Amino acid sequence: MSNIVEYSQQKPKKSQRLVSLKYEQLQQLLNNAKELHNKKTAEIEQENPRVIKAGGGGKIKLSVSEQIILTLIYLRHLTTFQLFGISLE
Repeated sequence: MSNIVEYSQQKPKKSQRLVSLKYEQLQQLLNNAKELHNKKTAEIEQENPRVIKAGGGGKIKLSVSEQIILTLIYLRHLTTFQLFGISLE
């Protein structure tokens, strides 16, 4: 599974089990998040003058969609807390 976004598109039922959202809900969430991310990025660019040339620094390895899906999987399964036996309730 090299791309989690492609996997969710190809297997919507399995991706629903991973993130607890129907495929349509997931797509709507991803679209809204991308819009918000683009707005915030544009606002930050306008407010702060650049010290480092655009494109400098570390390269982002995951797209916004991949970051969101992986976060939802993490929150759904709470892997770390389950391994340690910690209850959040």
